[in-house]
Amino acid sequence: MKKEKNIESRRTFFRYFVTGGLGMLAGNGLSGAKKHQDEPEEEQLSAMLPNGKLVKVTQSQANHAHHQPVSREKSREGIPGKKFVMVVDLGRCRNARKCIEDCEKHHHLTPDRPFIKVLKMQDNPMSSPYWMPKKCFQCDNPPCVKVCPVGATYKRSDNIVLIDNERCIGCRFCMAACPYSARVFNWGEPKAPENYDEPYSPETSVPSKIGTVEKCDFCPDMLRQNKLPHCITACPNGVLYFGDANDDTVTNGTDTVRLSQLLMDKAAYRYMEELGTEPNVYYLPPVDRLFPFQDKGAENEA
Repeated sequence: MKKEKNIESRRTFFRYFVTGGLGMLAGNGLSGAKKHQDEPEEEQLSAMLPNGKLVKVTQSQANHAHHQPVSREKSREGIPGKKFVMVVDLGRCRNARKCIEDCEKHHHLTPDRPFIKVLKMQDNPMSSPYWMPKKCFQCDNPPCVKVCPVGATYKRSDNIVLIDNERCIGCRFCMAACPYSARVFNWGEPKAPENYDEPYSPETSVPSKIGTVEKCDFCPDMLRQNKLPHCITACPNGVLYFGDANDDTVTNGTDTVRLSQLLMDKAAYRYMEELGTEPNVYYLPPVDRLFPFQDKGAENEA
């Protein structure tokens, strides 16, 4: 229960971080509002404004966000003013695989078609191996979009690349064009979510359809609710940072930092950047590791 509460708190924290709503709260003086003596103390959440200022917000102040269903047509429009990015700190990853488990749970995936893969990497025979989480890179110049003959896969203004399985004809041209092997194909009947009666939306990837392509989508349905993607809050070691490049701020749900400063200080790079795909996922080299590399049994550790 404590872990579920911590995860929800981290997701709630993002509600104002991603929308800029903290500025409004701070401007109205809510972060410093006095409480009546007979009112119980509420949990305080820390967050960073776009100007770098840290403020405190109570749980109830952050809990008002409400999710509005998004149609297939609306899903083609990015969230206004946002440029979503992800940063992966390879020095923190121990292959706990909690990101994969939460992604599979919320996207109703089967183990044979994961959106996230954690790969064992070794740069040369003399160096130590390390774990590398890999998913869709949400490219600014996505080859998958260019080859789709029916416009089923498309690029949005907020950096996210989505797939509309109502349009997908299963030609798999996009899979052949993607240099990252980030896409999966539904060869068999996908796992059907129980008691699910919502209409299909490309922002949720649910329900899946046989004979179509799917991939990591940055959880835009969560972003519409001003919450972090599931993989971010599921990671027990703070490997994954997520945020808005326009605000120059990213968070792993616990630590909030300047994106530009993090990339500069940690010598960040983009995987296979030389291909010209302009990915929106950055990697921090596996230095100053939190854990020694373990090849066996690591998937069972939290």
